[in-house]
Amino acid sequence: MHAADIVASVLVLGIIVVSLLSNVVVLICFLYNPEIRKQVPGLFILNLTFCNLLLSVSNMPLTLVGLITMGHPGGSVFCQIVGFLDNFLTTNSMLTMAALSIDRWVAVVFPLSYHSRIRHRDAVIALGYTWIHSFCFSTVATCRSWVGYNHLYASCTLCSVRAKGAGTQFIIFSVALHSLTFLLTLVVMCVTYLKVLKVARFHCKRIDVITMQTLLLLVDIHPSVRQKCLDEQKRRRQRATKKISTFIGTFVVCFTPYVITRIVELISPGPISPHWGVLSKCLAYSKAASDPFVYSLLRHQYRKTCSFLANKVLKRSQLNSSSLRMESSIRRSDTNSNTTNNIHPPSNANKPLGQ
Repeated sequence: MHAADIVASVLVLGIIVVSLLSNVVVLICFLYNPEIRKQVPGLFILNLTFCNLLLSVSNMPLTLVGLITMGHPGGSVFCQIVGFLDNFLTTNSMLTMAALSIDRWVAVVFPLSYHSRIRHRDAVIALGYTWIHSFCFSTVATCRSWVGYNHLYASCTLCSVRAKGAGTQFIIFSVALHSLTFLLTLVVMCVTYLKVLKVARFHCKRIDVITMQTLLLLVDIHPSVRQKCLDEQKRRRQRATKKISTFIGTFVVCFTPYVITRIVELISPGPISPHWGVLSKCLAYSKAASDPFVYSLLRHQYRKTCSFLANKVLKRSQLNSSSLRMESSIRRSDTNSNTTNNIHPPSNANKPLGQ
């Protein structure tokens, strides 16, 4: 193995571990907290978590095996099944992110009518579309035998080598797939989140005006308190920008190199470096590891649930350890008392027989 392959293997292994742990924590929070289950975005996050977990246990380990063995992991049929899952889960997760952005846009722009506009039934319909959309594209690629082991990405996915006979059909399919998944999701996220940012900045300006008017009226206020109010005002303006930049930025950084490499692979006459192909695939995999933090674990409700569960587990372990200590001390004291009774004979043993 080359040094680049070793680094890529370690990177994939780290992504698998982080993705499994973080998505399992999100799933536990969803199952434990009824308030999260009642919310409409919880359905989208559950679907996204399901896709990330399945991707972490099916496609990522095979990519790791392909990097280590430098060969084809498994048989042809098995690789086609894994390739189907790769296309299905990646497409499903992208469209789920678009649905989440639409949900946030409705919640911020129409807060009073949000519950009447977005209901659980609407979320189920949206998720049904994402599943049908993903299933159709994945089924077409599998039935046309365009799925197989791709040495460029060291994984079972769409393979241009297997689709050489198709020619124009495979090119049209690939362009349609990336346009209706990656590009569509990117456009929806940019439009919705920029509108959310516009509304958030408008509300921040209103709050800033009220804050400045209050500070002007309070003449005797301490300078440190005034400075804290101004600092909080600055943080409030930056908070929405940071969140939206994180939503869009992680999507662009993780998926853009992989999609561009796919398009270049179709039109480039020369070969592409396999190290770059594996790196772009690792970036796409890393989205499964970052999604739990971007959409769930950094939110107050999930953090509160995690801290509650952690405290519950720690208290239970402390109670178990204290009970074990008490049992061991009781056993030790019983052992010491039995030993003392065996060493000291009874007091009437030394008396004469006649007495």
